[in-house]
Amino acid sequence: MLTHQILILISGLISVSAIATSVTATPPPTPDQEVVCDILIIGGGLAGSATAYEALLAGRTVCLTEITDWVGGQISSQGTSALDERETQRSLLYFPRGYLELRKRIEEKYGRLNPGACWVSQACFMPYDGHQLLFQMLQDAAKKGKGNLQWFPSTVVKDLEISEGQITTVTAIQHQPAPGTPPLNTEPLSQIIDDAYRYEDSPRLSKRIIRFNPPSNSSENENPPNPPLERGVRWYVVEATETGEILGLTDVPYRLGVDQRTPFEPTSSSISGAPYCTQGFTYTFAMEATAEPQAHKLPSFYQKYSPYYSYELERLANFNLVYTYRRIHSMNPDEPRPGNVRDWPIYPGDISMQNWTWGNDYRPGNPEDNFIFTRNQLQTMGQLEAGEWMGGLRTEALRQGEENAIGYFYWLVVGTTDSQLGDGVKKPYPNHRYVTGLDSPMGTVHGLSKYPYIREGRRVIGRPSWGFPEGFEITEIDISRNDFSKEFYQDNLSSEDYRALWAGLAGLELPALLSGMQTVEGTNPKSRATIYPDTVGIGHYAIDFHPCMTKSPPEAPGNTERQGERLGQGAAYPFQIPLRAMIPQEIDNLLVVGKSIATSHVAAAAYRVHSFEWSSGVAAGITADFALETGIKPYELVDDLPLHEPQLEVLQRRIQDTDNPIYFPQTSIFNRSWENWK
Repeated sequence: MLTHQILILISGLISVSAIATSVTATPPPTPDQEVVCDILIIGGGLAGSATAYEALLAGRTVCLTEITDWVGGQISSQGTSALDERETQRSLLYFPRGYLELRKRIEEKYGRLNPGACWVSQACFMPYDGHQLLFQMLQDAAKKGKGNLQWFPSTVVKDLEISEGQITTVTAIQHQPAPGTPPLNTEPLSQIIDDAYRYEDSPRLSKRIIRFNPPSNSSENENPPNPPLERGVRWYVVEATETGEILGLTDVPYRLGVDQRTPFEPTSSSISGAPYCTQGFTYTFAMEATAEPQAHKLPSFYQKYSPYYSYELERLANFNLVYTYRRIHSMNPDEPRPGNVRDWPIYPGDISMQNWTWGNDYRPGNPEDNFIFTRNQLQTMGQLEAGEWMGGLRTEALRQGEENAIGYFYWLVVGTTDSQLGDGVKKPYPNHRYVTGLDSPMGTVHGLSKYPYIREGRRVIGRPSWGFPEGFEITEIDISRNDFSKEFYQDNLSSEDYRALWAGLAGLELPALLSGMQTVEGTNPKSRATIYPDTVGIGHYAIDFHPCMTKSPPEAPGNTERQGERLGQGAAYPFQIPLRAMIPQEIDNLLVVGKSIATSHVAAAAYRVHSFEWSSGVAAGITADFALETGIKPYELVDDLPLHEPQLEVLQRRIQDTDNPIYFPQTSIFNRSWENWK
């Protein structure tokens, strides 16, 4: 049941935010602490944790910062503790070693891999265990590799210095409760995020200013030794935030939202691009089944959001289906279950994590309500000025996402209308309670996840290279199994662009197509994802969209999803992570991991799940170690492609030799047998 305390906290969000935004950021003060790192990882999600894991095994000194107080991102602080995997990859257990170790520890913790007996995954578990298991993994990796883990929870990056193409220092703010105030995670994120980015103490938060620095320009007493500065760089910074925050702060070239329609992104929903339309974010929460009906108090803001809530599709209009979808705790996990998930029983004590598109997803997509500020918006607001960075997110969107999620719980247990399916579909289910408390699955007094589940953020644009004059990126046609012979593409692309699309799809038949010996109609599209000579990791997931809404605000009555956004979704081939997608322009000692690598909007919809994030982090951790050891900058490993790059091959062998795959089995330009990889 929603407590009176929670409702007071939520209803106070507007006034607290208004007070906070009236204060102007101040210049960097003298730091309270100076810290030296070989590798500074900004963001403690799965990609950042994987980077740390491999770097610690290599014996490096690793600094890991995180805006929340949990590592793990998707599996912990964002509450989506249900591993998104494809069946073929899972049946082969073809994952990086650290990801396999995490799965093993989950199974050992519960005595089974799926303690929630959910049906969306083979592993559904408690978010707080995701943090504890993963943090212990990092500590064990430090011991095994003789590395040094320096962990900085509740920490945000405020400022940094760039000189001669390198990040030379990073200034961060770590916060804790001010004396006499409640613990962290009492209020939702929207109430403290603005405060967290200000140097000065406040009545709510006490601050500690931390300056991160590279080791001195000497290889003495360093284990493993770093090269002298003239041979390379002294440290590496890894962008592992959930929204591409450091891309915004450094102002390197990046993309945001929907890309313009091109032969490489032919299913884009926009001819010219739509930077405000990113995929929806979600505040997850846990709800517990009870033996008796609970009293559910109507949230004061419920009527505002009620026009949005829905089961979405008639085939999904079943409470048991929704509840067991991501059930993270089952009272009877070994009980045989009927073949139809709609008939799966729910027992008192079962706990479900909610993450539903027409439910607790919040999907703004217009300039007046977009969640992640564009470069132009940041510039207008002054956030790109020295010392003025405030995280690059719209606090009001966070607040509305929080309200929307709490309202969705009320709709699940009390609601009787459905915005998409009409009356008579939704029935009340009062035998459930909203789970809150610092010892609850989400670890918060308010019951929402500590941070929203982010599906898309800023996406870096890689460096120009052969075939990519405007900067490297992975695009829709590199991974999609879509049928590009459909009339949509002939109708919406010029004849020149349509032919260019098929040139990109032709694979080994490209020479015949270009020479005119073969027509577009007679060309068979390649039956696998693009094979990259600089692959350093793998991933596999469907192209899955939670589109932004057409009108503002998202919950407006009668609102619809942005037209055309779902046309690009569907199956994808197993794909690779090219090193070029992790290397930004302009800065030589910055690597990018997770959802912010160089992908298009459509490709990003597949490059965002758990095992991919881990694989990209593996690549960054081993690449940074290799670069420090050899003095070779990452971009120097790929700058002559497609010509032979001997040192790139050395790096790739090192990744593979540590049981981290960079190819799927039987990957070859001649292999056209990928039909089983659904």
